[in-house]
Amino acid sequence: MRLTRRRGALNRAELLAHYRALPPPSTTDEHWRFTDLRGFDAEAFGAGEDGSRTGPSPGAETMLDLDTAGVAVVSEDGIEIERAPEGVTFVRLDEAHPRLHELVGWDEKFAAHNAAMWRHGLLVHVPRGVVLEQPLYVRVANAVEGGSLFWRLLVIAEPQSRFSLIEEYASAAPGLHGYSNAVAELFVEEGAKLEYVSLQNLSRETWHFASHHARVGRDAELDWVAGGFGSKRGKVWIQNDLAGQGATSRVTGAYFTDGEQHLDYDTFQEHIAPNTTSDFAFKGALHGRSTAVWRGMIRVERDAQRTNAYQENRNLMLSPTTHAVPIPGLEILANDVRCTHGATVGRVDREQLFYLMARGLSRPEAERLIVRGFFSDVLDRIELEPVRRALAAALEARIPQA
Repeated sequence: MRLTRRRGALNRAELLAHYRALPPPSTTDEHWRFTDLRGFDAEAFGAGEDGSRTGPSPGAETMLDLDTAGVAVVSEDGIEIERAPEGVTFVRLDEAHPRLHELVGWDEKFAAHNAAMWRHGLLVHVPRGVVLEQPLYVRVANAVEGGSLFWRLLVIAEPQSRFSLIEEYASAAPGLHGYSNAVAELFVEEGAKLEYVSLQNLSRETWHFASHHARVGRDAELDWVAGGFGSKRGKVWIQNDLAGQGATSRVTGAYFTDGEQHLDYDTFQEHIAPNTTSDFAFKGALHGRSTAVWRGMIRVERDAQRTNAYQENRNLMLSPTTHAVPIPGLEILANDVRCTHGATVGRVDREQLFYLMARGLSRPEAERLIVRGFFSDVLDRIELEPVRRALAAALEARIPQA
């Protein structure tokens, strides 16, 4: 699904009225067929929406241990820039910024809610040719019981710039009830490279909806990591537009669901220009009564000849009561392309289990080793070592002990 671009500025009251006029998604909508939002009431979450408080509430602990060039901390109460690198714009986002809403508009229900209600946003603008050796880091923490947090990120990587940005979503308490609504717009201009990491580890009682949309220019590169471990239910949109000749994007996703969790990823690879490459690989492990939905679409426009695109989704079921729904798709309008996809749902291999147990491992130990091996190739795709370690540790912590 492609989210509609900005068609003219609306004020906050108009955006809110537009949001309220849009029908809520239901399972009769194709993109929501496997994600039921019964029980969710956006109006029931209200704290922090008026923007009247200053200074963020205490945030959650981070999954990461890393040296950073810039740090921003966000909660319902505000955004605090703790450190910013010289020569880079790393500041609060102004709602009058000309590129705001250029990629994510307000025709989709939750994007419209974000457009109307966001108060805390960050602008990251890296000038031409600037290279940052250390990553920029943003921690977005739901910290108010029953609160809603509307977050907006705008990133502009000017030509030949190179940097990493890590965005981490968390909750201040394990059982915190909340509503998280996020939008990220990423512009990767000619010859630039952006490593973008978005890790979601919200509480099991937090609803999470997000729209992440990137435009990749000529000979530019986007390396994207998406990690999903927390939240109760919701949906995450991920779209990459390969808009310039020679553009490349790679998206690596890893998720682990447990209990009654329900994760839904909807990815879109839009090839607009010729000689572009995209590679989307998502892997997930499911336990308990949890569910994971992944819907992927590769679209190749008529002028996007010599496109090379791939998408895959692999799921490992650790309990008989889990449910995974992979839905790959292709829409190809050009005639000189290479587009492939794959999707699997499987359980722990009995022969592998028998082999490991025959060599002295208990069943839980053998299962844990198999799960580690299942995720190894996805983790190997992650260039940033601290992120790779953090994801490996998060997956390790969720593997059943017995």
